[in-house]
Amino acid sequence: MARTPDATLDRRARGAAEATAPDVRRLVARAQAGDRAALEELYRTHFDRIYGYLRLSVGSQHDAEDLTNQTFIRMLESLDRFVWRKVPFSAWLFRIAHNLAMDHFRAGRRWQPESDVPERIDDLAPSAEEAAFHTIDRERMLGLIRGLSPDQQQVLTLRYVFDFSNGEAAEIMGKNENAIKQLQHRAIGSLQRRLAPA
Repeated sequence: MARTPDATLDRRARGAAEATAPDVRRLVARAQAGDRAALEELYRTHFDRIYGYLRLSVGSQHDAEDLTNQTFIRMLESLDRFVWRKVPFSAWLFRIAHNLAMDHFRAGRRWQPESDVPERIDDLAPSAEEAAFHTIDRERMLGLIRGLSPDQQQVLTLRYVFDFSNGEAAEIMGKNENAIKQLQHRAIGSLQRRLAPA
């Protein structure tokens, strides 16, 4: 099941690969019954989003690749204990990835940005000027987000990059929904103050 990570963090790119909820339910049921093809499809369906989340979380392509592999190994090890709740399967998988990222930081490793910022893959290739502006905007936004607390960074990433609801973000981060709303509110307020003209 080895796969080269796609550095794409664009919502459009991952949206096309996502299966519908009934499809995922069937895949999970088949995977829990030992169907290898279903396991591979779950991997293919969720790989890019998990890798993108971990890439944003830890800042290092190498560490994100390792943590992504560990996420799917943990999925394989614990899939038989997975029980459907009010959140989607992807929230359960992101919870595994989130816990691994937190363990990564607790082990003394710090967020280490690499010199290259992951680029978007658009249907139409932008001009060199447009690409430069997008890169500058992305680098500036990533810089602003790096100035937030780790929990605030996680909430914004889950809510606005990966489109999880407050409830799903709460499940992933092991917090209640009100805590997520407060973190989000504080993070947005902090970003607004930083972006306000002096």
